[in-house]
Amino acid sequence: MNPFRWSFRSQFLFGFACCAALLGYALFVQFRLGIEPCPFCIFQRICFAALGVVFLLGAMHAPRAPGARKWWGVLAFAAAGAGMGYAGRHSWVQLHPPELPSCGPGLNFIVEQYSWLGAAKRVLQATGDCSTIDWQFLGLSMPMWALVWFVALGLGALYAGFQRRHSHLFRR
Repeated sequence: MNPFRWSFRSQFLFGFACCAALLGYALFVQFRLGIEPCPFCIFQRICFAALGVVFLLGAMHAPRAPGARKWWGVLAFAAAGAGMGYAGRHSWVQLHPPELPSCGPGLNFIVEQYSWLGAAKRVLQATGDCSTIDWQFLGLSMPMWALVWFVALGLGALYAGFQRRHSHLFRR
């Protein structure tokens, strides 16, 4: 047995801790640094929260059956995939800013007018303020970093779900 191999539970708890830390940092940036989130950012936060919940529930369940672990891995990857979609579109809008400088009405108004599903569709069509880059680290904007994290966490979830489980007992 490899002593450095993490268990399914450990990997999913690590994924949960990453999501919690990323959400905590997003709140820090909003409330301490004063950078307001756009609708894209809000949906990315929702995706990180959903991914974190899946990671936490998967860690609490810690299934022994390979099929159940695969199911948790795929479920986490689906949540990460939704985040990849929003973060990828947000990054694209930042790299190709539209000519009109407006992101449209606020998220609350959009949800009241179109429901959550309609709001999700409208956010994907966002323009303007969503293209503003208020924060960068190592040349990447926040949605670009979110995309990196969604990809890493999604692939990590698939790895945890599909890795072979090794017996802790010695074979004769």
